[in-house]
Amino acid sequence: MKTTSAIVDRLEANPATYALPAWVYSHPEMARLELERVLRPSWQLVTHISALKKTGDFATLDLGPDAAFVIRDRDGTIRGFHNVCRHRGARLLDGSGSCPVSLTCPYHGWSYRHDGTLTGVPLRESFPDLDRAAHSLRPVKVDIAFGFVFVALAGSPPPVAQTWGVLGEELAPYRFEEMEFLGPITVEHWNVDWKIAMDNYLESYHVPIGHPSLYRLLKPDFEDQRAVPGVARGVGWIREQPSSRWSERLYQKLVGTISQHLPEANRKCWRGYSMLPNLGIDISPDQIDFFQVMPGGAGKTIIRSGVLGLPDTRREMRIARYLTNRINRQTNQEDILLCERVQRGLQSSSYVPGRLSTLERWMGEFHDLLRERIPEVRLPRAPERFV
Repeated sequence: MKTTSAIVDRLEANPATYALPAWVYSHPEMARLELERVLRPSWQLVTHISALKKTGDFATLDLGPDAAFVIRDRDGTIRGFHNVCRHRGARLLDGSGSCPVSLTCPYHGWSYRHDGTLTGVPLRESFPDLDRAAHSLRPVKVDIAFGFVFVALAGSPPPVAQTWGVLGEELAPYRFEEMEFLGPITVEHWNVDWKIAMDNYLESYHVPIGHPSLYRLLKPDFEDQRAVPGVARGVGWIREQPSSRWSERLYQKLVGTISQHLPEANRKCWRGYSMLPNLGIDISPDQIDFFQVMPGGAGKTIIRSGVLGLPDTRREMRIARYLTNRINRQTNQEDILLCERVQRGLQSSSYVPGRLSTLERWMGEFHDLLRERIPEVRLPRAPERFV
């Protein structure tokens, strides 16, 4: 008990060197505050520009109880709106697709132009004095960076490219803007708090133990990390020693020869970038993937992800991408199990926050963001009342 008390005292004196208290990962009030103060005022990736090529092409995004969509207007502009009809609040669109003429609510048939203007109201005479101009769709902020389309449901975050700063320059050789989806956006449900999943992505300290296949393929990125406020990067270099596993060995042999469009150094590494609060982008020489860590309710996480690459029909590229996805699927399953172990462990009455390694500093930056936006997170125990 004396040891536990001493750790709690140090936590209160210098919280940034310790993990967050366990209650933060399970308290029901945290979900509301995180959406309100952290997630809604941040840029959220919706899709890639390749999915919005024609007038009326759209893609949707759900964030907790909120929903938004982006759509290409007739003048070529990509616009964003809350995905809610102005009549009775019905959801307008699902998934992705195209509305080449107009958007029509599936409930009562109210219709809107691509710029959000209300144009059609069935039985218009039953709405005396209806001001159609006052019932346009409510817009959301849109930003396009590195070929991706982002929305912010609240606040005025700085432009995405500005946040990435010099790290954005590292993406240029991969030609993100020219890429296309290699499959549909997928959604997974994990039985963990979203912050546990994000903590896991933000540190590579667990890779040598938790991800054997990844460790056989890549040297840890411990010595090759870089960051600007809000964005961090790690680089894992492909090992020269052939792996003991055939799939990893074949990938090592192929990847340098099929990625001649990249500078030589970029052909030999995998890169991982994180943008707070909840986005990760992984880059290999053959393809990239993004994933968003979204709250899915108490103790639940929604992982929304997509895979993109430059158009390439070569057999060798198809094989390399198959092998990359094989490794990523294995890594993903390992992460699910690891995060579930943490979720269970944090429920123990014996747990007090542990020290963070210097290799977990980007996780610490995430925790600092939470402490800044939700000051109650600094407390070792949940308060009786939240501000």
